[in-house]
Amino acid sequence: MKKKLGIAALAVVIAGALLLLWMANSGWLEDFNAEQNQVFQERIDAGTALGQSANQQQCLDQALQDFDGCLGYQCTVAAGKFLKACLVQASPSDGFCEGVPEFRDKPTEDDKDWAKGYCRENNIRGDNCRLLMRQQQLFCSQ
Repeated sequence: MKKKLGIAALAVVIAGALLLLWMANSGWLEDFNAEQNQVFQERIDAGTALGQSANQQQCLDQALQDFDGCLGYQCTVAAGKFLKACLVQASPSDGFCEGVPEFRDKPTEDDKDWAKGYCRENNIRGDNCRLLMRQQQLFCSQ
């Protein structure tokens, strides 16, 4: 039994190594990264464009609207890049940073509750909405 498990484990390791080798040499990873970078750059450009004619709250509202229903890492990162680019260009909004917890590298439970509460109150469905709200925290803490 131990011998069969050892052989099976070795086969899995070899198959994994071969898959990684193929991915590294096939250009797949470079193509994937290029595609992701293009998507992210498009979101940065869209955020910059909106920010030139919007205020900070409008940037956040648009980012959350676009993010609503996001269920993956890619759309979370894309929404964050949009929001950051937009906020840099946007005109100030009264009270935009009011009540926003100070940014910390490791969020506290209060920080998490604030972000979750904002997402819930605004009916934003997305697994990582609280991560997007950290962009507002970071912006307001600078």
